[in-house]
Amino acid sequence: MASSAPEINEETMAMRVVAALRDEIVTMALKPGDVISESDIAGRYGVSRQPVREAFIRLAQQGLLLIRPKRATVVKKISPDGVRQSRFIRESIEVEIIRRVAGDPGPEAAEVLAGLIADQELASAAHDSRRFHILDELFHRSLARLAGVEYAWQLIDDHKMQLDRVRYLTLGVSSSQRAIAEHKRIAEAVAKGDPLAAEAAMRDHLARAEVLLTQTIEDFPDYFE
Repeated sequence: MASSAPEINEETMAMRVVAALRDEIVTMALKPGDVISESDIAGRYGVSRQPVREAFIRLAQQGLLLIRPKRATVVKKISPDGVRQSRFIRESIEVEIIRRVAGDPGPEAAEVLAGLIADQELASAAHDSRRFHILDELFHRSLARLAGVEYAWQLIDDHKMQLDRVRYLTLGVSSSQRAIAEHKRIAEAVAKGDPLAAEAAMRDHLARAEVLLTQTIEDFPDYFE
């Protein structure tokens, strides 16, 4: 039993490195085309190279890193097709989530969503894009929780990294204000117990991904495949 402890610890460290590097890639602290090395990352996070190697493999499987044998590992450029597939997966699941929530919103739904939107407005007013991104995620994850299917959000989260990179590039004040307005439409439909209106609002909200993709390809052509 004792012999498994180092493996568990190494696995935990690998997951922490995955989470940290994924955050840096999504938020553009690490940009498409940037070169990274196992030794540099190990030194930065104070771990051995083995968990970093495992983290690199997982991030490569998620389409965020390109590991080239005997050559430098680089942050992959954004795949437009990957963004569109991410949106398809997300919309397919979230439409079912919002139907369930609006069909039976329960006593806490309206208050929870209103509180999250109020926090988003504060983050937008403060020009705090990072906090707004976190609160945006929490809004959608909370819908899954209210629907009683929080695991469904984990499935979405596992497949939306490419989409997140595009969203982060466009998360200025005007973009965040539009997102807030769309969240309010969703919340109002939920409060009224109107699944059809809630579904329409969610589809309109998620359809913005295609507009954002076109915009970011024009603004940051070097970031895309």
